[in-house]
Amino acid sequence: MPLTKQQHFDPSHAPKRILSLDGGGIRGVLTLEYLEVIEETLKKRYANENLLLCDYFDLIGGTSTGSIIAAGLACGMPVARLKQIYRDLGTSVFQTSWSSWIRLGGVLAPKFPAEPLRQALDHELGANTTLDSDAIRTGLMIMTKRLDPGSPWPLHNSPGARYAKQDGALLLTQIVRASAAAPTYFEPQSIAISSRDGAVVNGAFIDGGVSPFNDPALQLLMLAALQGHGFRWRTGKDQLLLISIGTGSLKKTLPAQTLLGMPAAEQGVRSLQSLMEDCAQVNHGMLQWLTNCLTPWIIDRAVGDMKLDSQDGPQLATYARYNVLLEKEWLSSELGIELTPEKIDQIAAMDNPANMDELAKLGESAAKRQVRAEHLPAAFDLA
Repeated sequence: MPLTKQQHFDPSHAPKRILSLDGGGIRGVLTLEYLEVIEETLKKRYANENLLLCDYFDLIGGTSTGSIIAAGLACGMPVARLKQIYRDLGTSVFQTSWSSWIRLGGVLAPKFPAEPLRQALDHELGANTTLDSDAIRTGLMIMTKRLDPGSPWPLHNSPGARYAKQDGALLLTQIVRASAAAPTYFEPQSIAISSRDGAVVNGAFIDGGVSPFNDPALQLLMLAALQGHGFRWRTGKDQLLLISIGTGSLKKTLPAQTLLGMPAAEQGVRSLQSLMEDCAQVNHGMLQWLTNCLTPWIIDRAVGDMKLDSQDGPQLATYARYNVLLEKEWLSSELGIELTPEKIDQIAAMDNPANMDELAKLGESAAKRQVRAEHLPAAFDLA
């Protein structure tokens, strides 16, 4: 029998399982290949072809493109359905036309109109579905950022949260659209929110990737453990399982002279991109330190893969991280795939649906090598 929604939330119904999904535009296709392997692994384990990821995971969270996938999974969609939705979204949302020229690539106005995305989300998730709706079958967190006060907003459906009544009444499609409102790509999402004095104000919400939590795994760990968020789940390597999935990581390096010769505006954009990469690296390093890490990645040349730090750390959860490094040497050595730097730059674009087939092939190859049944330990099996 699948767990009830109440059982997913209940702190005494332990241990707990958390799924974290990164932002990354159309590169969410990579995420779906990992999810398909995880779903198939669990179906075989429980001899249940109808098993859904919302049956296994007690909390699913995502940022931007990851929020679309997270919402679909939490509402009971199988991965195969989400893969089809992504194909449809890619061709309907990321469309270039004469209006793109008027928009000047996001300089004077957002690069893409938001209406196709709104319509697609309303159709798939239900235009009237609220965050506290019974249509959502497990814990769900959508990572957004409220631009007017400049603060990250992890919106979730824990009934014990401090702002559960207000957040629970928000429309799911509205907050998912907010999480996917990447600056220059889509316009911000206006959402009516109660202010501290009780008045209702319209908040300007944008992509959660413009916060420290484009990879929302650390935020989800805090969500599960910190008192104010209302979940109040027990921590420990046998109490919390955290599975985190990326959308491909690409870090570009340029000669100093090239950077120094750039216009100030371009230097500013590259600095902001670098800041997002720094946040991702810090989050990843913190998680490998704070958890029983099953998939140690090299963080940097100073701390290496942090295996000993993980062993000697507080081990607040058991943690596995899956991702693809969009680097020539890594793709060759880890996946046996040979791509030129130019080709890698091409498929790394977050808004080009023509890359979906190649991204899917990368994700399929990586998932088969990285995802292991032992990353879903028996200690976390469904009762």
